[in-house]
Amino acid sequence: MKKIILKIEGMTCSACSNGLEKYLNKQDGILSASVNLVMANAQIEYDETKIDKKKLDTFVKKAGFKSLGIYEDTIEEKKTKSEKNQFVIFSILAILLLYISMGHMMGLPIVNFLNMHTNPVNYAITLCFLTILFLLYGWDILKNGYKSLLHKAPNMDTLVAIGVMSSFLYSLYSMVMIGKGNPSYVHELYFESAAIVIFFIKLGRYLDGISKDKTKEAIQKLVQITPSKAIIKVEGKEKEVTIDEIQRGDIVISYAGDRIAVDGEIVEGKAHLDESFMTGESKPVNKTKGNKVIAGTINYDGYLEYKAEKIGKDSTISQIVKLVVEATNTKAPIAKIADKVSGYFVPVVMMLAIITLIAYLVLGFEIGTAVITFVTVLVVACPCALGLATPLAIVVSEGICANHGILVKKSEILENAEKIDTIIFDKTGTLTYGKLKIAEIINHSRMQAKELLQLAGSLEAKSTHPIAQAFSRYLKENKIETLEVESFENRSGYGIIGKVKGKDLMLGNYKMLEQLEMENPYKEEEKKLSQKGNSIIYVVQDKKIIGIIGVNDIIRQNAKKVVERLNQKKIETIMVTGDNQETAHRIAKQIGIKKVIADVLPTQKGDVIRNLKKQGKRVMMCGDGINDSPALASSDIGVSVNSGTDIAMDSSDVILMKNDLSKILDLIQISKKTIRNVKQNLFWAFFYNSLMLPISMGLLKPFGIAINPMIAGLAMVFSSLTVIINALRLKGIKLEGSKVECLEEIK
Repeated sequence: MKKIILKIEGMTCSACSNGLEKYLNKQDGILSASVNLVMANAQIEYDETKIDKKKLDTFVKKAGFKSLGIYEDTIEEKKTKSEKNQFVIFSILAILLLYISMGHMMGLPIVNFLNMHTNPVNYAITLCFLTILFLLYGWDILKNGYKSLLHKAPNMDTLVAIGVMSSFLYSLYSMVMIGKGNPSYVHELYFESAAIVIFFIKLGRYLDGISKDKTKEAIQKLVQITPSKAIIKVEGKEKEVTIDEIQRGDIVISYAGDRIAVDGEIVEGKAHLDESFMTGESKPVNKTKGNKVIAGTINYDGYLEYKAEKIGKDSTISQIVKLVVEATNTKAPIAKIADKVSGYFVPVVMMLAIITLIAYLVLGFEIGTAVITFVTVLVVACPCALGLATPLAIVVSEGICANHGILVKKSEILENAEKIDTIIFDKTGTLTYGKLKIAEIINHSRMQAKELLQLAGSLEAKSTHPIAQAFSRYLKENKIETLEVESFENRSGYGIIGKVKGKDLMLGNYKMLEQLEMENPYKEEEKKLSQKGNSIIYVVQDKKIIGIIGVNDIIRQNAKKVVERLNQKKIETIMVTGDNQETAHRIAKQIGIKKVIADVLPTQKGDVIRNLKKQGKRVMMCGDGINDSPALASSDIGVSVNSGTDIAMDSSDVILMKNDLSKILDLIQISKKTIRNVKQNLFWAFFYNSLMLPISMGLLKPFGIAINPMIAGLAMVFSSLTVIINALRLKGIKLEGSKVECLEEIK
């Protein structure tokens, strides 16, 4: 299975994206396809043994669109100067056309040469010529409309193309009749309707394109954040190279004011770095030798030399952009409702337009009136607003999340986060900083404490558990060298085992002792250590307890306030940990969490979540992105903290780029605002079509309410603009999490 994102040209409404998506999903070899109207791309998972990219491009072409190749991590340039100039020219032509065709109705002076009464032939030919210019201007709309109809996937362009060409051809017929000496047909000319409808459609798309560009700003900022050039150290000398020339292992130099070029590790120097684009935290972070640096961060005040580790598409920034783009290609359940409606909408409108045309002719109306009403129905019922209602709001919100250090992997998260009523927190590294330290050592061996810690620290050096870091720091601070370890084994939830100096050594909790069926004469000592908030590590050599080590942690400084806010929102908070009951309850009490589930193995955390979901709870799990993978996968929404730059490895739905729990409050708030915005958009889209369709069909003419194709085109533009402007309002959200003070992490 292979995943690819293709850039698609020619999509103009939700019917387009839905038609392409359905067509692709029917093809043999394609496992799944999701088409995004706003980002103008298609994310496709396919069997590479059956089809390749060339075949995918062919499928897109057969569906009536064009593949522009792989969607790169770049954003389209905003409207070009030539496109703006073209729009200005046709705006002037539109005013001229309206002046010639309708100026006499408003008492404006008309040149006799173009007077419809005295020179109807000149009048008709001039309007025809100007209309042909507009048809050329909107040729992409007409071509796409008829192509989509041929592919049995009619869309908005199909409605416009049929309507415009019907109006134009009937006007052409009337012009021929005028030329044959029937001047009365001058009142049957509807050239201006065809031309102005095209103009309004192009106006709507021009404004829509600008608005879509704005929704992509967050991704654009990420793409452009890395420098194009950098300085590397070659044989002791500085050399300027392009970012593409940097290789893994190169020593890159950064001066004050420079942006970090690639992900790496500092080998020399110190500086404060601005990581706000990544974490949402504006306060500079102090970095010294051994610390990691991320591409795109700004060196405020120091000199750094760092070894390049992740370059190109492996870099953190590239992974983030990739995930954000992929997230925009997933669909929230609420979006699928709008997609389904849009899929039926165009065929229904075409049928209504045909029924209206036939009804007008049967009832004895003039053919000109019947045709123009037919055109009005087709033009007014544009599904653009309906198609944009959900994706625009979702993309804007994902941009807000990205700007504030919340990386959302799937759009459905933004719909589901507001429904969460239970949040489960892991303890170590989530509610606490995970910066463990060895607090107490009880030595039951004949060796010195230093020697005991050397044995334990050597075995822990093979582990990736946060507790291992406490031993690593202790050995480093006390200048103790590690010993060689053989036959290392990790027993998740219990401890670790191995051979050190030829003897069997085990480190773990009391459950490990039970598993080994060992007597524990030191339960009172364990209890005393636990009451002080320590996690307990037993050191066992040759099946004999030779030491008990108390490892302590520090509670995150905003954890209490975040839990307090969640409790105020009636969201239940639960702490689930592998620690013993004493330690777990002590930490929970300090934070304000009332429910604690302790002595839990990593595999059992998933069972806890599944049981809560059986009770009808909507569960969010907040934990370590790697150690808590099973639990994160079992929850409705998995949120990982402490992921650092291991984004690609993370199994959660949401990554908090800065280990700041207040971002959970932000996520829930953004979710609520987004869904409210989407519902507002869908209401206006449905309300508009429900209101305008009967008016366009002439059902309200007895009450003096009627419209023509030009007004229909303008109304369609305003309906789309209403949705776009409402979606962009989301950018003004004042996030709640920013009110929760988050002090700098313990280093």
